[in-house]
Amino acid sequence: MKIIRYPNIADTTKLLKRPVLEMENIRQKVTPILNSVRENGDKVLFDLTKELDGVELEQLRVEEPEFDEAEMLVNEDLKGAIEIAKQNIFKFHSSQKTEANKIEIDEGITCWRKSVPIEKVGLYIPGGSSPLFSTLLMLGVPAKIAECKEIAVCTPPQKNGKVAAQILYTAKLLGITNVFKVGGDCCNGIRNRNNS
Repeated sequence: MKIIRYPNIADTTKLLKRPVLEMENIRQKVTPILNSVRENGDKVLFDLTKELDGVELEQLRVEEPEFDEAEMLVNEDLKGAIEIAKQNIFKFHSSQKTEANKIEIDEGITCWRKSVPIEKVGLYIPGGSSPLFSTLLMLGVPAKIAECKEIAVCTPPQKNGKVAAQILYTAKLLGITNVFKVGGDCCNGIRNRNNS
C-alpha cells in the first residue's frame, strides 16, 4: 500500500485516477488457461490450485456437510448482521422490479420494456484473508430476485482446503448450493507467472 500525505492539489486528479485494464493483455493471459481447461478439464484447476495457492484439493465442489459445518462456525452476532444486510439488499433490489408498461406510440404500434433474467449466472467471491461475504450478498440477492435458474459461486479455498465459513453460511442463507473452490491466489499466481 502506498500512503500519500498532503499531496499537491495539482497532483490530486492524477492520484485519484483509476487504473485502466487493457483487455488485450487480459485476453492474452486468460485464453491459454481457458483452452487448457477445455482440453484437460478440472485437472488443470486442481493443478493450478496446488501450484499457486499451495492447496491440494480432493474436489472442487462444496458438499452439504461443509455448508453445515460452516453454519456452526459462524457466531450468532455475525449471522444476525448478515441476515439484516440480506433483508436490506432484498428490499432495495426488489423495488427495481417493474411490470411491463406498454405504450401505444402510434396506431397498431405498441412498445414496452421487458426485463428477462439471465438463465445461468457465475459469481466470483473473493476469499483469502478477508472473505467478502458482503460481495455474495450484493450479487446473490439480485440474482435470486431476478429468478436466475442457475447460480454458481467460485471462491478460493483457504489453506485448509475449505471455503471461508462466512461465505458458505451466506450462500446457504441465499439458497445457493453450487459453490466451487476456485480462484484467489491462484489467479494472482497466473498473473505473475504470465508476466515472467
